[in-house]
Amino acid sequence: MGSPVQPHGQSEAHGASNAKLVLIWCGLLALTGLTVALSGIDLGRWIVLSALSIATVKTLLVVNVFMHLKYEERVFRIFVIVATLTLAIFIALTFFDYAFH
Repeated sequence: MGSPVQPHGQSEAHGASNAKLVLIWCGLLALTGLTVALSGIDLGRWIVLSALSIATVKTLLVVNVFMHLKYEERVFRIFVIVATLTLAIFIALTFFDYAFH
């Protein structure tokens, strides 16, 4: 029998193995634990930057691995990047307004 037809003209199946998914899930749990641990430490203004950095790493893991963004078409990836950058700009402008007000 022939091989099944793949969407988007792909010749091989994509996605991570179950072991890799579990490992990434454990990493996400560890990063969540790190965020909780950092919340109890007085880092001053650095606490927001550290929490946002950890959240960014977690977001990249989820979007690339669990949502399969790295296997999508280039146009779709560019759309997601532009939307994310727009959101980041609005968040940054909100923080600047709040910090100097």
